[in-house]
Amino acid sequence: MFLGLRTVIYPAPDLAAAKAWWTSVLGIEPYFDEPFYVGFNVGGYELSLDPSGDPAVGPVTYWGVRDVEVALKQVVAAGATVRQAVQEVGGGIRVAAVVEPAGSVLGLIENPHFVLPETLPGEGEGPGR
Repeated sequence: MFLGLRTVIYPAPDLAAAKAWWTSVLGIEPYFDEPFYVGFNVGGYELSLDPSGDPAVGPVTYWGVRDVEVALKQVVAAGATVRQAVQEVGGGIRVAAVVEPAGSVLGLIENPHFVLPETLPGEGEGPGR
């Protein structure tokens, strides 16, 4: 069912401070920068900041799936409870989130635009690569 990791969304109640910190740590500017969401492309994966996120919950990891509605039904049938129903977030990207039986939040994302780069920064350089 899972296609691999896609996105990690960090709660960022002070979005400006979080954006400045992550920009400094990552050494790149966000590719998406709006008052409701900031996104960085890190090696083909999304590291995002959500000013509406709950710091008590912590970051939410979104796993790629082919069909978010089918995946949601499967994890609920396996004992998870719905935290966020399927919703379109733009560009054909659909997400949902559940609380799995141990209490952690599990995100599901159907993203028709997701493609990993063939090489990551630094690959193909230096000995042993």
